[in-house]
Amino acid sequence: MADTTDKRGALADLRVLELGTLIAGPFCGQLLGDMGAEVIKIEAPGQGDPMRHWGPQPRGTPSVWWPVIGRNKKAITLDLRQADGQSLFKDLVRKADVVIENFRPGTLEKWNCGWDQLAALNPRLIMVRVSGYGQTGPYSQRAGYGGIGEAMGGLRYIVGEPDRPPSRVGISIGDSLAAVHACMGTLAALHHRERSGVGQVVDAAIYESVLNMMESLVTEYDQLGHVRERSGPILPRIAPSNVYPTRDGIVMIGANQDTVFARLCEGMRRPDLAADPRYKDHQARGANQQELDLVIAAWTATLGTRELLDLLEKRGVPSGLIYRTADMFDDPHFAARDAIVTTSHPQFPRLRMQNVAPRLSATPSSIRTPAPEMGQHNDEIYRGLLGLSPSALEDLRSRAVI
Repeated sequence: MADTTDKRGALADLRVLELGTLIAGPFCGQLLGDMGAEVIKIEAPGQGDPMRHWGPQPRGTPSVWWPVIGRNKKAITLDLRQADGQSLFKDLVRKADVVIENFRPGTLEKWNCGWDQLAALNPRLIMVRVSGYGQTGPYSQRAGYGGIGEAMGGLRYIVGEPDRPPSRVGISIGDSLAAVHACMGTLAALHHRERSGVGQVVDAAIYESVLNMMESLVTEYDQLGHVRERSGPILPRIAPSNVYPTRDGIVMIGANQDTVFARLCEGMRRPDLAADPRYKDHQARGANQQELDLVIAAWTATLGTRELLDLLEKRGVPSGLIYRTADMFDDPHFAARDAIVTTSHPQFPRLRMQNVAPRLSATPSSIRTPAPEMGQHNDEIYRGLLGLSPSALEDLRSRAVI
């Protein structure tokens, strides 16, 4: 068969203007850029996105986070607080498909660049607005960071050990969930535009994006009066699914489905457990979760880690190690799927990062260009796209508009 793969990416015909800083808005831009969109990141002159400096690297050295969240983007500078900056932005909007912003609601309106004004210039425009609490409601004007959204969305309360204060996931999960929901909303809005010819606003709130991931937490309380509590490494009444000791480490095992539990019991040489009234089905195992975990842990502790994983793999029981990043670098499956790739970047002779996800067979996403320097594409965009003359650009620079 002929190769019909389009390596430009599924969104190669789209132009995205990315406003805002930090994670929630820019990660949405990263996802769209990974899928092929032309993403033009707009930063304030002389300031730039704080992500250019964030990360665990020593002060004064290049950020190791910016190459990830800035990949597949072009960078220009523009001061939206100035009238000339607003005018230039509107010229860009006329030629764009999507605008992403994550300012506090009302900020773009204050800069004469609200939805009504932009939609009048470009009725096909999709405006993606990411904020802590959404564009409406009594909390909309509050400052909203990802951690607060995680707390109000219900996630923080259930993370951690039951005898300690709430903990947090070790990444900025609230911001990232908002970005993923914003990206999903963008794709839905693009599909609607194909049918209707008109754009719309995508309103992605961090706390709602977290809340949307809370499974049946709301209905459990509504119908049963049940409040989920912190439960450490387990999900209450989902058994067996836990981290178990071996002679030389720990292994994660998930065997909470009836047929899988039966295979685990065969591997343990304890087929009687699968027929035991205390463990014979999902509800029974949930009611006797702690007791069952002790039985399994007593068995796993007699085996070495590799021995246990090999045995479980042969039995078709889901299991695995708790990976650190170093383990990912050494894993042959990660290597076979290029889950971690080596890319080029001007500031790093060799730079590895996570690859794109998900995988599309006909229009594969990819890391096409490294994260740009601030204002790197000013001439390309302002001269090539908007047709400004060199003298006009020099005037704009002299007045710090760009």
